[in-house]
Amino acid sequence: MADLLNIGLSGLRVSQTQLTVTGHNISNVNTPGFTRQSATQSTTLPQFSGSGYIGSGVTLTDIRRSYSEFLTAQLRNTTSLSSDVDAYKSQIDQLDSLLAGSTTGITPSLKSFFAAIQTASEDPANIPARQLVLSEAEGLARRFNTVYDRLSAQNESLNKQLASVSDQVNRLAGSIASLNDAIAVASANGQQPNDLLDSREEAIRQLSTYVGVSVVPQSDGTQSIFVGTGQPLVVGSTANRLDAVPGNGDPTRFELQFVSGDSRQGITSLISGGELGGLVRYRTETLDTAMNSVGRLAMAITDQVNSQLGMGLDLKGNAGAALLADYNDPALAALRARNLGTNTGNAQPLLNITDTRTLTTSDYRLELTDSTTTPPTFSARRMSDGAVMTVTATANPAPTGGYSLSFSDPSGAPNGSQGFQVSFSATELGKAVQGDVFLLQPTRRGAADIGAVLDQADQLAFAAPVRSESNSQNRGTGVIGQPDLQGTSSPINPATLAVALPVALTYDAASGNFSVPAGATLTRINSDGTPATPPTFQSGQQNTYELALSDGSTVRFTMSGRPEDGDTFNVAFNDKGVSDNRNGLKLADLQSKATVGVDLNAPGTTGVSFSDGYGDLVERVGTLTAQARVDSEASTAILKQATDNRDSLSAVSLDEEAANLIKFEQYYNASSQVIQVARSLFDTLMNAFR
Repeated sequence: MADLLNIGLSGLRVSQTQLTVTGHNISNVNTPGFTRQSATQSTTLPQFSGSGYIGSGVTLTDIRRSYSEFLTAQLRNTTSLSSDVDAYKSQIDQLDSLLAGSTTGITPSLKSFFAAIQTASEDPANIPARQLVLSEAEGLARRFNTVYDRLSAQNESLNKQLASVSDQVNRLAGSIASLNDAIAVASANGQQPNDLLDSREEAIRQLSTYVGVSVVPQSDGTQSIFVGTGQPLVVGSTANRLDAVPGNGDPTRFELQFVSGDSRQGITSLISGGELGGLVRYRTETLDTAMNSVGRLAMAITDQVNSQLGMGLDLKGNAGAALLADYNDPALAALRARNLGTNTGNAQPLLNITDTRTLTTSDYRLELTDSTTTPPTFSARRMSDGAVMTVTATANPAPTGGYSLSFSDPSGAPNGSQGFQVSFSATELGKAVQGDVFLLQPTRRGAADIGAVLDQADQLAFAAPVRSESNSQNRGTGVIGQPDLQGTSSPINPATLAVALPVALTYDAASGNFSVPAGATLTRINSDGTPATPPTFQSGQQNTYELALSDGSTVRFTMSGRPEDGDTFNVAFNDKGVSDNRNGLKLADLQSKATVGVDLNAPGTTGVSFSDGYGDLVERVGTLTAQARVDSEASTAILKQATDNRDSLSAVSLDEEAANLIKFEQYYNASSQVIQVARSLFDTLMNAFR
């Protein structure tokens, strides 16, 4: 009877524990990260009797979680991936709306600007039409400025998010370290502290929403957490941290540092996964490129418009003034070359744009590798693709001294120019120390620095500087086309040009060519600019000529018809070209001319126009946005599947637990009946001896 009583008591205790575990499951049905628990029971050691072994009841052996390391790791990884994609998508959606918007993008202002130029060119003496060009130029510059401000604001928002998410990472790392310590203590008795393990798994899962992590179990029950390429965020009960700090090369862009004790390591480029990974990936792959692309476009427009205006004459007969601000102002040039905060020296070079046509949308890294040579030796790398650049140093003239560095891509030989120079004056070069590194950003601020500076409408140079006419006494049918000034720098020098002109071209029927005065040279050319064969005038067809003037400039024009011997044609300075619109038409043609991303090895066949250049950026961002939306849908589906897989094993089912309640209640009642039977038998036995 004592054995029967013990058997009943053991069943009672086990049933009570089973009910307790079931109740615990039900109570935590909505607890994040909770894993369903179950009690494992087994028979106690039987007792031997003459007729065999007789059972002695039941005992609990373990309370375990319904847990799978594989499903948990799968959920953690998909959570990290989904957070990365969602963070990237939320940012690029904003960029896509900004660049492609009909009221926020560059395209409407660009079209309005060139439409105003076209209108003014149709009536070049119309002052109100010229004034409209100035207004549209100011509107275009403001639109670029606004786009830059919006992109800069998004960059500032990214900085704040990086700092906020880093704080969350540090908070969770501290929580995991504390849980590691508690688990190590609780596991010392050989049993698993299930609820503490659940809390730690949930903390790690939450951590994976912020940054991609690797989890390595340890023999004492703790888990080590690694980020990046193996940086130990949590080891045992010790937690390191991540800090978001202003970048050394660019204080406006926060960088992530791994902090362990007194040591710091920059890991921005090493972070992947989670919200941090998505934000860093967006900034590196999309935002930086967008800012550089818009900046390059602003510089190209400034360069081409100002250069073309400088090739014409205004209403007063002067060389055209610049419409847009000079991007090579020394104050702006200094902002494009950043001295890294880790440098030993404090040199501040200037980065000047030399050819906007060949500018890329990349940043560059410049390092002083040997300061003992003459000139000093530098190495440079293009950061977008890691390509090593060829650096050529040229001595600066006195009194500045020092050297100017030109950069070219050796794979683009013979002319792989990158479109900019870095200049170290003798004074600044003396401040540089071997090993110093400089971040070069040729186009980053281009959209911020563009601005309209011309405020006098009559200074718009719509007239061409040279004109041609036939002598009224000519007897033949020869016709000379209006000339085009070639081979001179912008702006032109009207004084020297006026001295070199006019030039009279007299047809000599005997030689079949035109005679020119001393100091000038006339050459018939092909469409590609090479000397034509035969060199003589071809009667009855269009002939193209180049006239080299005494000031070094060249004029190109056409001749056609059938001139007679002695017929004269004049090329003169266009000092009275009030109604001339030829330079204005060239300005309007810039809208469709390929002047962005030109390969100087194949000019005329490469590059894109202003509109196409911006359109390429919008298309690229739009494609990336569409891809991000697809990725978001896919990662959401994968995350749901991983969650369902984990829940199918580990989540609490109320229906199942309700059934368990009834089952274990019946077990409990049955065990109580066993105890009652044992008591009844004991009472019967006792009564038999009374």
